[in-house]
Amino acid sequence: MSNCCDIDYFCKMKVAKQLFYIYIHGSLHVAVAVLSLVLMTNYMFHNPFDAPMAGFAFFGTVFGYNFIKYESRFRKKRPLNNFHKAVLSLSLFSLGIGAWCFFMLSVKAQIAALILFLFAVLYAVPVSAKGNLRNFAGIKIYIVALCWAGVTTLMPLLNTGLELGHDAWLKFCQRFLLVIILILIFEIIDLSVDDPALKTVPQKIGVKNTRLLNMGLLAVFYFLEFLKTFVDPAQLLVNVFLILMVGLFTIFANPERPKYYTLFWVESVPIIWLGLLLLLDRVY
Repeated sequence: MSNCCDIDYFCKMKVAKQLFYIYIHGSLHVAVAVLSLVLMTNYMFHNPFDAPMAGFAFFGTVFGYNFIKYESRFRKKRPLNNFHKAVLSLSLFSLGIGAWCFFMLSVKAQIAALILFLFAVLYAVPVSAKGNLRNFAGIKIYIVALCWAGVTTLMPLLNTGLELGHDAWLKFCQRFLLVIILILIFEIIDLSVDDPALKTVPQKIGVKNTRLLNMGLLAVFYFLEFLKTFVDPAQLLVNVFLILMVGLFTIFANPERPKYYTLFWVESVPIIWLGLLLLLDRVY
């Protein structure tokens, strides 16, 4: 979409729609999803609310995602419309708060954050003639899953001083799998617009086989729960709802779906997951 179209499209919206557009495309929604997974980790390991970690996850995600999406526009000093000015202000504010939270984290959590941030930079900034890591065929999905799993599982535990034992790495693997599953839904939706050189999973094996792969990964995700040291019945029940929900998103995903199918609904999965767990916990 050209800059002129961006200006016309955004400026013609009503205020409520502009705010929602900024909420989605300014990476606030995905930041809420990341924060939800951090809170899930705290719940699963019986950790109290950790404000610096929560702040770093939320504001770091806003800045990180906006950096990845809009870095080339700002770096090349293209003209900014009202939307991009709002995103720039939001991103700089998030960078400041995220940095303040970073310095309140433990040393181990800071080291993990720096490693994950390096992956994010390499993902967005050109590192070779082929461009950034995002342009290397087949690698994007694993980098995104690694960063999400690291920020939402390992960092909260490291910041509380817990050892990364059997259950921690098991949760890391589950989280890694879940993010891959959600990304595959994105790739189905984006099949008609993705560059063939990216060699996404649906491009290589087709939509039908990608759906089947997702179902298999969901089964692995669920049964990994039984390998924990202590199996929580409430978590098993909530995971059933999670699998049914993501399974339906997978079944009905196709390239004709609007982008908000993934940008809002699929990215809401972690938020709904946390909400179901907290609701069940209150009921019982």
